Amino acid sequence: MIKPSLAAFTRTRRGTGPGLLLAHGAGGGIEANYGPIMEGLTARHTVVGVDYPGAGATPKAQEPLDIDELADQLVAAADAEGLGTFAVSGYSLGGPVAIRLATRHPERVSSLVLSATFSHADTRTDLAVSLWQHLFETGQHTVLAQYLNLMALGEPALNALTPAQVRAAAEQLATALPSGTGEQVDLVRRVDVRGDLADIAVPTLVVVTTADPLISPALQRELAAAIPTAEIAELPIGHLPFVEAPQEWLKLISDFLARA
Repeated sequence: MIKPSLAAFTRTRRGTGPGLLLAHGAGGGIEANYGPIMEGLTARHTVVGVDYPGAGATPKAQEPLDIDELADQLVAAADAEGLGTFAVSGYSLGGPVAIRLATRHPERVSSLVLSATFSHADTRTDLAVSLWQHLFETGQHTVLAQYLNLMALGEPALNALTPAQVRAAAEQLATALPSGTGEQVDLVRRVDVRGDLADIAVPTLVVVTTADPLISPALQRELAAAIPTAEIAELPIGHLPFVEAPQEWLKLISDFLARA
């Protein structure tokens, strides 16, 4: 089966300044996960990202996704945009992608920002994600959207909505789930970059979402503890910093990149 070529991957390029690559999460996309902070990022950086197969306008893959392929596609996009070196920001599944990129292409990466992410799926995460995958693949998209509201939003953010608002949000989300959700979530269950962490030598910021129902803070801190160069910042929110605290998330990223 044929993988999408570089030309087939939807590529985003915006802004000027030092390079910054973006790696998005499962069931998301560059615009979905970074759109709310894109203006702030592009004020200081040349921002480049690709949508994984089945996200944005990138065609859906016909075979399981490969973490090395996603990392190499990001580097190929940087090459196409004339970036020699760059920082990499990885959100959720984008964290393992960014980590693998940094170990496959260490001479290219100047720093890492890893947000709401993990190096492998523990039993709890695998269970949560297996339900996500099952509901998507069996076509129960409205139920899935309700489940994602429960598993992604922090408790204060969720309780700030009425049950009617949650139902309306779920109905809207159900129609917008990326076609590649199943393959992307499958990769969450399979990926394991624990062996890469000790080899990371560049400045690294791990943004821990401390009220995250999907990726536990303990799993996020486990990742940080295994990276020799990592520092931790915390956001008291669920799994969606671009929804619950976009300006705070942007400030953490921007301040770190300015120092790094």
